[in-house]
Amino acid sequence: MLVKIVVDNNTLVDQFYKGEPAASFYIEIDDLRILFDTGFSDIVLYNAEKMGIDLTKLTHIVLSHGHNDHTNGLKYLDEVIDLSKITIISHAGCFHPRKAGSQSIGAPFTEAELFEKTEYIPSDTPYFLSDHCVFLGEIPQKHSFEQRSPFGKVMREGEWQDDYLTDDSAIALKTSKGLFLISSCSHSGICNALDYAKEVCKEDHVAGVLGGFHLLDVNERFVQTVNHLESCQVDQIYPCHCISLLAKAKMMDKLPVHEVGVGLTIEI
Repeated sequence: MLVKIVVDNNTLVDQFYKGEPAASFYIEIDDLRILFDTGFSDIVLYNAEKMGIDLTKLTHIVLSHGHNDHTNGLKYLDEVIDLSKITIISHAGCFHPRKAGSQSIGAPFTEAELFEKTEYIPSDTPYFLSDHCVFLGEIPQKHSFEQRSPFGKVMREGEWQDDYLTDDSAIALKTSKGLFLISSCSHSGICNALDYAKEVCKEDHVAGVLGGFHLLDVNERFVQTVNHLESCQVDQIYPCHCISLLAKAKMMDKLPVHEVGVGLTIEI
């Protein structure tokens, strides 16, 4: 397993890439070459080229959810690579229109447009890309401290409704050292996602957790999250994208937290 951080809010020291408040991860496993989320702008193209990642060789693009800081890079990818040769996977609700106030915050294409452009596989249930890589689909709500909260509005059944981000998902990788979870934004809750990944993969040992944890405040949810991750005895923690500096600093009191930014490579 190889994972490279292609887009993140931060860049590593002495790694001369571009950053933005968005996320994209490049994954190699079982002869697959996966881009998990696409960032917001064309920096996904710039950073990938600087890293030596040939995006024309991608086998899959997997989208964690329908917000534009995770999907908007898709329109820039569409300009330079042939999407018809790539399989795109997401939750079925990923391409519903979304807004926050008067601002559109959804994906750059409709589901119908995507079906025309590429092989698109919408899945609300776990979808195995290979024996060691699974897209989790819709993540069940297990922990009371991780109840979904509405963010903006989503268009469903012809009307704008409160958006609870039920399309938010993650990728689980089965490695020789245990489960490795990549949860790009964790609107569903990082603990909910981890427990579901362990159930789907039938794997109890967790080698690592990478991604946005959606922890901006040091509150009761933060405390419960840290306690649960500690109880799971996760080997390595890689928080990025949507987490505050204070939350990361406080996590280091109990968890094996690593610095994350564009340019980081993780190999197992």
